[in-house]
Amino acid sequence: MLVLLGVAFLAGIITAISPCVLPVLPILLAGSATSTDRRRPYQIVAGLVVSFTTFTLAGAALLSALGLPEDLLRNIAIAALVVLAASLLSRRVAWILERPFLFLTRRRVGNDSNGFVVGLSVGLVFVPCAGPVLAAVTALAASGEVTFRIVLVTAAYAIGAALPMLAIAIGGQRLGSGMRIVRTHAAAARKVAGVVVLATALAIAFGVDQRFTTAVPGYTAALQDRIEQSSAARSELDKLNGAGDESAAGSAGSTQAPDFRGITHWLNTPDGKPLSLAGLRGRVVLVDFWTYSCINCLRTLPHLKAWDAAYRTAGLTIVGVHSPEFAFEHVPDNVRSAVERLGVRYPVALDNDFATWRAYSNDYWPADYLVDRSGRIRSTHYGEGSYGETEGAIRRLLGESVKTGRTSVVDATPDQITTPETYLGYARIDNLANPGLMFDTLHDYDFPRAALSRDQIAYAGSWTVEASRAVAGRDARLRLRFEADDIFLVLAGEGRVDALVDGWPLRSLTVSGTPRLYTIAHYARLAHGLLELRFSPRVEAYAFTFG
Repeated sequence: MLVLLGVAFLAGIITAISPCVLPVLPILLAGSATSTDRRRPYQIVAGLVVSFTTFTLAGAALLSALGLPEDLLRNIAIAALVVLAASLLSRRVAWILERPFLFLTRRRVGNDSNGFVVGLSVGLVFVPCAGPVLAAVTALAASGEVTFRIVLVTAAYAIGAALPMLAIAIGGQRLGSGMRIVRTHAAAARKVAGVVVLATALAIAFGVDQRFTTAVPGYTAALQDRIEQSSAARSELDKLNGAGDESAAGSAGSTQAPDFRGITHWLNTPDGKPLSLAGLRGRVVLVDFWTYSCINCLRTLPHLKAWDAAYRTAGLTIVGVHSPEFAFEHVPDNVRSAVERLGVRYPVALDNDFATWRAYSNDYWPADYLVDRSGRIRSTHYGEGSYGETEGAIRRLLGESVKTGRTSVVDATPDQITTPETYLGYARIDNLANPGLMFDTLHDYDFPRAALSRDQIAYAGSWTVEASRAVAGRDARLRLRFEADDIFLVLAGEGRVDALVDGWPLRSLTVSGTPRLYTIAHYARLAHGLLELRFSPRVEAYAFTFG
């Protein structure tokens, strides 16, 4: 945990000296230079830390719960800056605004005590600057997973970002107080600062800040990536996330299996009634953690369905615990549609809050826990493969009641090194070739002039990149340098996606209905090339997987 706090703190410092902070500098300088109160810079930075931390942790979840647009916080920040500019331009407006915040400053009205308000607005503007470590925290917070550890990581990041800006604010104040023209023309200086803040607010409103910071070279990008993507940071972040999807081997155990917890819906049970391990006592139970858009999970389904058909009457019950990875997988109707389409007949438990996932201390999709007739876990397996070993363990636990031979399903587990799973939302994006990525706002991108390296991706056209997905706008395109037998992409929305490989048309996909995994390409042997996808507006892309 200390490693992750240190990484978050350093990442915050680097973010505060990156191009992303440039639109905030005029507000810091103007807000500090117009007051002789030495506490003013500290008030501004305190307001920044409070608003940044609060809205990073609660903003996404609150907006989602209220059904409000995702750019509302940005619009609130712009409005706050306009009001702040008015307070600098008019003493009467300042007097009206400062009265509610007297308890924070314990000063008389009219003595420039609204520094905390300045900080609150700056914090809202600064929220989109958060890097990959904090982006993953934001995604967890949006799903309701706000723990004490997440609060600490967010606070560490905010404090790290605040320290350089505090130095800037103090420097701006000392520069202003040291200039005779500012001291002798204080009223005019306030009005000039008001004009600067108002111009900054208008620039943010019309997206000038985004175009500017994207055009400026990312002089801190390499250092930030080195810190945030280090093996120690990724390891700690994986612990914080409590989830993974790569394959791992499990060892046999003999501990009491936790019961199903926090299940919101049951599918394929009589009248949707819940199951319990106590109620299944006397049967062998295979608890399979999965999610319906995960290609690794989908490749295990033929084996699970075959075991269900072969051994159900002999005493085996398979329970598929559906623990969603993406937001659309939380929707019961989407899961129900996928279960029917995939031909799953055994019980499926919707573990939307990951309560059962946590009870098993699970970390992977897919993961199998084999429970004996007395309710004890006898073997575990993470990821794909080892189907023969798992079936052998099932048959041993069933004993003499097994009257059939082994099932025969081809093992489709990839045995070659391919392009790794590639996420398109900023919370887990990697190998992005574009020089700048804008969070939660529609932005125009261009393909880099240099050729993409293996596994690199790049955007072009208009995209809105959110925490877990990218939503296509006008002329939206995506390129990926791949090496794989099969290419899959999780898509949602309504529209078309045209695929080209090395410039040659490959296929066109019609995207509609339940969000799901689509097959982009299938090759008889390992292939490599440059994939380009062209999207209709409003089509949503989540993650690539490969076989």
